Amino acid sequence: MNILEELSAATRERVETSKRLISADEMKYMALSMQDDTFDFEIALSKKGLSFIAECKRAMPTIGTIAEGHHIVDTANELENAGADCISVVTEPIGFNGCRDHLRLIVNEVSIPCLRKEAVVDEYMIYESKIIGAKAVLLIPSLISDDDFRSYIAICDSLGLSAFVECCSEEDIKRALSAGSRIITVDNRNLTDFSIDHERCIRLRDTVPSDVIYVAEGGISTPEQIARLREVNVDAVIVGTALMQAEDRTAKLHELKGRR
Repeated sequence: MNILEELSAATRERVETSKRLISADEMKYMALSMQDDTFDFEIALSKKGLSFIAECKRAMPTIGTIAEGHHIVDTANELENAGADCISVVTEPIGFNGCRDHLRLIVNEVSIPCLRKEAVVDEYMIYESKIIGAKAVLLIPSLISDDDFRSYIAICDSLGLSAFVECCSEEDIKRALSAGSRIITVDNRNLTDFSIDHERCIRLRDTVPSDVIYVAEGGISTPEQIARLREVNVDAVIVGTALMQAEDRTAKLHELKGRR
């Protein structure tokens, strides 16, 4: 198996363990009691100009620890104060050293919407994410069938959650659009081996219509890259590793946003 398949298989095992603690029916019932139709995450990405999603993560599968000794909540607060429009919280534990409690703690401290950055492999995770406080969840087309894809988006819509659909190819994008996705992110990082093609999000820009929010991610670390993304009318960017490794995260985000 490749890296993505390995992580997803482990996620499925964790979901089954969680179901023994809180049943699928109970999780669904609790989430439905919290229904709303605000879609705060989409609103944050729809503002004029380029929106910035700051990603909080402690590790990467290919390079190990990237943020030694930092408190995840303090980091999220710092990034919000520095001007992030949203926070992406990586909750996957094996490759990224994340956990659900990171998300739970962060959403209680920041006022901007949070994405749960862990690929959904079971609808249980969508209901769970709603309860934890996420405003968006991650869907990866290659991990789910067309039927599940449409079903997951419908569940998100019913809860007021945004489906954040991460694509790496034109075929992924076609499936995402067919399923009714309103946010598509193109990852420069190959999800099977985590190699980076910095031009992918630029090459695929024209395959996504202007009424769908287009997000770029993967290896974005310089003002020059940001300027190029602005040129092709990208709506938002995720910046993770560059911020986590920066000695001064506020200064780094200001640099990318073009602030001094």
